[in-house]
Amino acid sequence: MPLYEDKHNAENRVKVSAKALAESRCGTKKIVDELLSIIKDGKTKIAFDGWYGVDFNAIVSPLADALKTQGITAKLIPTHTLFKSLEEMKAYKQPNITDDPGFGYVNSDGKLEELMDDAKTDELCASLDGEGVYIVYGYGAASEKLLSLMDAVIYCDKTMQSMQWQMWDGEMIPFGLDHPDPDYNWKEFNYCDFYLLYRHKKNLYTKMDYYIEAVDPGSMKMVTRAAYDEIVSNVVKQPIKQVQIFQPGPWGAYRYRDLWDVPGLECSAWNKMSGPEMSVVIDFGGEDMLNIPLINLLQYNAEVTGKKVSEKYPDLFPLDIWLDDGYFPEPQPAERISMPIHNHPDSSYVERHFNEPLGRYETYYIAEAYEGANTWMGYYDDCDLEEWERKCRESNNLTPIEDWKKYVCNWKSNVGDLYLIPPGTAHGHGGNQMVLEMDTSPSIAGTEYSFFQYDFARNSWDDNTKTMTGKPLKMHLEHGFDNERYRRESFVKDKLRARPEIVSWNKEWYMDRYSTLDEMPFDVERIFFDKRAENTTDGRFLQILTLTVGHNVTIRSKNDPELSASIERLQCIAVPACFGDYEIISEDGSACTVVCFHLKDC
Repeated sequence: MPLYEDKHNAENRVKVSAKALAESRCGTKKIVDELLSIIKDGKTKIAFDGWYGVDFNAIVSPLADALKTQGITAKLIPTHTLFKSLEEMKAYKQPNITDDPGFGYVNSDGKLEELMDDAKTDELCASLDGEGVYIVYGYGAASEKLLSLMDAVIYCDKTMQSMQWQMWDGEMIPFGLDHPDPDYNWKEFNYCDFYLLYRHKKNLYTKMDYYIEAVDPGSMKMVTRAAYDEIVSNVVKQPIKQVQIFQPGPWGAYRYRDLWDVPGLECSAWNKMSGPEMSVVIDFGGEDMLNIPLINLLQYNAEVTGKKVSEKYPDLFPLDIWLDDGYFPEPQPAERISMPIHNHPDSSYVERHFNEPLGRYETYYIAEAYEGANTWMGYYDDCDLEEWERKCRESNNLTPIEDWKKYVCNWKSNVGDLYLIPPGTAHGHGGNQMVLEMDTSPSIAGTEYSFFQYDFARNSWDDNTKTMTGKPLKMHLEHGFDNERYRRESFVKDKLRARPEIVSWNKEWYMDRYSTLDEMPFDVERIFFDKRAENTTDGRFLQILTLTVGHNVTIRSKNDPELSASIERLQCIAVPACFGDYEIISEDGSACTVVCFHLKDC
């Protein structure tokens, strides 16, 4: 799956102490010199642990070479030899991989140690009693049995995007191997290995001695645990920007060319602006910035998502924001510019089938509309739904359903329209519009829960040739129709075409809030202003703000004005629950509209 990043205006700037700055190192040589120093000071048993995809040799080999020049021979011990057999690990993971072709079942309580061979680990532990320098490196190097024997623990981290590139290219090395596995199943990661790695990382947040950002093996950065804690604890006190992700697709369009410079991107189906699988760039005043996974910030879960949400959905970043491109310079048929007809599951469904805590509840806000702007949602009141389901099953997206438009209802869109999309509602972005898609996020691993029913039997995007010549998308017909609520045109008109109501007004700014349904767990509000406006998280809500009208705004704490961040038009920012009262300032005095998305009070 192709994926492109854009780091424009993504820096999160924080101030840290002089001590924290002094405890940061950039580049392999400076990192090696620091580690060489602690080894000379008597720390002779070193563990390099980390996330999938880390190139441990990029730091271990130069460290061993540096020791050798000092007349010190280090014993290098890779951890892939400590894991159970591939057959045993496959049997362990099968309940999470499942036989479902599209989805798996979350490993909700497993630990990395369950994949490790006790006898092999015990043997290594016994051998560490000898003299000399021991460097244990790889996944599980600081596992439970080894941790207490180590003099220093270094955690090496990767962003989820950089790891995914390796996985999709068949270059990632999973548990128990010393070479890439081109057949590694993505479901192994999303439903099992991610959770083992994440719990292991959480355990090491307070036990590691150093943190290495190892996204680029040629440009690593290292900070002490104390410096890392100071940096991260400061990031979560202020609005948080994330690195945007762009993905092409069969309905991908071209408005992005006017707004962003993304080398290599030839069409944009999705532009993800906020979500758990995103990364965060941190400028803390050191020689270089850190690029860390957003999920690392959930070490301070209550501060980010709020006390109630962190208790109800522990470890979950519960909101997603996407920008769905829909601009075409020339008129195109609906079968080219429309998303697949699909629906999403509620919390009960994802809990039963996938062991996830929160369903996918969605809404479309129309940020821009062009000639022919439209959305597909619900079914016409007089159509035969049994016939529609039969045709979808017979087609399986391999043969066209020529009369599909007589079933799925079409709605004309305009800027500011809001479509509520509760679970089980057939829908799809219809093109000729820019959709700000605001969803709940069921999975901390970023797993997508969309059940495709029909995609017009068209070819998908081939990013190698940059053409629509890929195989048609696979459908999820069993889940799609099992989850289908068959909502009709009249229900959509009366219940799902939300309308805004003024909830706060003064001469400087005002706020409206869109109507909702009881089952929808979030509110969508808009703030209109020329110079400045005010809002609050009330210490309870994680809010995602998107600037849909205007050029540039700054979000600034009223209690501590030094805590601030700026975003540009069609950029979003996560305001952590702990931020409290804040003001939004138009930097050039132009009229602005900010869309505010947050969960209702749990």
